[in-house]
Amino acid sequence: MQKDSKIYIAGHRGMVGSALVRKLEAEGFKNLLFARRKDLDLTQQQSVAEFFEREKPEYVFLAAARVGGIVANQNHPAGFMYENLMIQNNIIHQSYLSGVKKLLFLGSSCIYPKHAPQPIKEEYLLTGALEPTNEAYALAKIAGLKLCEAYTKEYGCDFISVMPTNLYGPGDNYDPENSHVLPALLRKFHEAKIKSERTGSNEPVQLWGSGTPKREFLHVDDLAEACFFLMQRASVKTALNIGTGKDISILELAELIKKLTGYKGKIVHDLSKPDGTPRKLLDVSEINKLGWEAKITLQKGIEQVYKDTFL
Repeated sequence: MQKDSKIYIAGHRGMVGSALVRKLEAEGFKNLLFARRKDLDLTQQQSVAEFFEREKPEYVFLAAARVGGIVANQNHPAGFMYENLMIQNNIIHQSYLSGVKKLLFLGSSCIYPKHAPQPIKEEYLLTGALEPTNEAYALAKIAGLKLCEAYTKEYGCDFISVMPTNLYGPGDNYDPENSHVLPALLRKFHEAKIKSERTGSNEPVQLWGSGTPKREFLHVDDLAEACFFLMQRASVKTALNIGTGKDISILELAELIKKLTGYKGKIVHDLSKPDGTPRKLLDVSEINKLGWEAKITLQKGIEQVYKDTFL
């Protein structure tokens, strides 16, 4: 990419998209292309075709998606599958027709089998059953990754995919019903701390499930760095994991957030709620070999997010 290259960031207002915009602007890229949802419905093929014909982007970051936590995925599987399939199909196909030089598709680590060997290598895709609680979303993302591979194989496109681990950072979703575990815990502990300061009592914070599942967390600015890194170099592989290579149990995460927020009460478990996948740690050796590694530690990342969001 050159500084004057025309770059389309699909989903520029989301957590990942906005991080990509910050990174590109910081690197001096000014010819960035955006479209708000009210102006461009990415699920509509004709609208996307007209947009590409009119704007003719040279590079595309496909970060647009319908996302949500376990509750949202369980309650709206049709919506998650349909909307994500339509968004991906339209943008990837129009990128091919328009002669886009390179496209980067944002996949997800949830595409891997529920009981995949740990750490998870890229080649473990489609070797076992998915986690049922987000199967619809995962299937849509697998389809997007495979579509990028197919266009690269059949038409010689330079379309690549990345599978980031669990993300957090600026622009995250803190809705109690639709957020992921880290922002949900940040909100719970912050609200519990504020209430305890107001009332003088420390009501316990409820943690879903047993707390034993282990998860890996990546700051979204590190993801943006990785995506920029990959778009700036010749493609070696069509799909790469992006993560820190380190994981932490949900209970350990809760204890860390409790400490960082200053909450003094207890943590209790709601065992009626699902745990999800027992462990999900990505093998990031492939992208590390190319010269990229995550830089933001989990503690520093959470400290900054908490300060910027709640204080």
